[in-house]
Amino acid sequence: MKRIFTDARLLLPGEEHPQTGSLIVEGEHIVSAAANGEQEGGDAIDCQGRILAPGIVDLGVFAIDKPAFRFGGITRAALMPDQSPVLDLPAMIKQSAAEGKPDLWSHPLAAATIGLEGTHMAEIGLMKRSGAKAVATGRQWIADSGTMLRLLQYCKSLDLALIVHSEDAGLTQGAVATDSETATRLGLASAPSAAEAISIARDIALVRETGAHVHFRQVTTRDGLNLVRAAKGDNLPVTCGITPAHLLLSDIAISDFRTFTRLSPPLRSETNRLACLQAVKDGTIDVISSGHDPRGPEDKRLPYAEAAPGMAGAETLLALSLTLVRDGTISIGRLFELLSANPAKILGVEAGLLQAGYEADFILINEDSPWQVDTRKMAAAAGNTPFDGLPVQGRVTAIYKGGRAY
Repeated sequence: MKRIFTDARLLLPGEEHPQTGSLIVEGEHIVSAAANGEQEGGDAIDCQGRILAPGIVDLGVFAIDKPAFRFGGITRAALMPDQSPVLDLPAMIKQSAAEGKPDLWSHPLAAATIGLEGTHMAEIGLMKRSGAKAVATGRQWIADSGTMLRLLQYCKSLDLALIVHSEDAGLTQGAVATDSETATRLGLASAPSAAEAISIARDIALVRETGAHVHFRQVTTRDGLNLVRAAKGDNLPVTCGITPAHLLLSDIAISDFRTFTRLSPPLRSETNRLACLQAVKDGTIDVISSGHDPRGPEDKRLPYAEAAPGMAGAETLLALSLTLVRDGTISIGRLFELLSANPAKILGVEAGLLQAGYEADFILINEDSPWQVDTRKMAAAAGNTPFDGLPVQGRVTAIYKGGRAY
């Protein structure tokens, strides 16, 4: 059945600003999306002048949390392999891929090593056949360079991106904060921010050897970003991401020992935060993701040093990211490259763009709608957000998967 979404402000590929027009869907795919496009010949849905954008593709979540994803406009989520049990077998991949259906595309990431222990490669080829769209090292960096080299060679042969965590565990072991005046004053175990740059430098050297695509899931320091920027200048196949927390908060946010600010990697200095904003602006950063990791009281209602890292980020991802648009850092077109198009490209799925032939996964947005982040009212499995009480603007008013509202 043909459906026409009229009076929409479309975020079209290559355009920085919304274009008034129509989107046409047949079955589960987009037929056309164009300014002043066709408006007859099918069931019409009036978008009432709202922004119609590609559904958000959240690259690297730690839980499939459908209520939170629906609130935040996330139509696809790449699930990290850090599950119980670890996603290191083909059967685990198949089971996890079915978890979000029918109202969410779940893309489980194959564990790079057995049990995510960093020593023996998992059966990546078999997991690709079972539906894995990329490979991930989980919350850990693979310290053994020989293992990492073989892993990259294998990923290259399978045409799979490797998503890595970038912190040298030899430096960060036992640390809960980044080295700074704040950590010293609070008496918290800390590690130098150089732990990130060291790990990135090693992995880039191995990318030069193998030609494999590495995605640095979160790069949060100026030195780390400079390494990625230089690698891109050499046309190496590297990409990197970040979360809104590392763009909008510095390590000062941990001053009251509030465990919702306990993240991995930890919040950085103001200098590094500003470097991250510049990297979003100049194109060094390719992806903004939620890092969604809902943690209950058993993990968070503890002394800061004992609390588990992680935040519930799915519901706030869009609203916080729109702050970058209102501040003039980037255009809304560029924002949806970061939220949708680029993560979809890394996963190799035909989504993330309002383009003919692509999956009809899209959202309607009221970019000016005000609301307040409230941990007590969040749809997520847990409300561990460092942005509790923050007034924000922008919310999803409708979400479509395969052209149908859910």
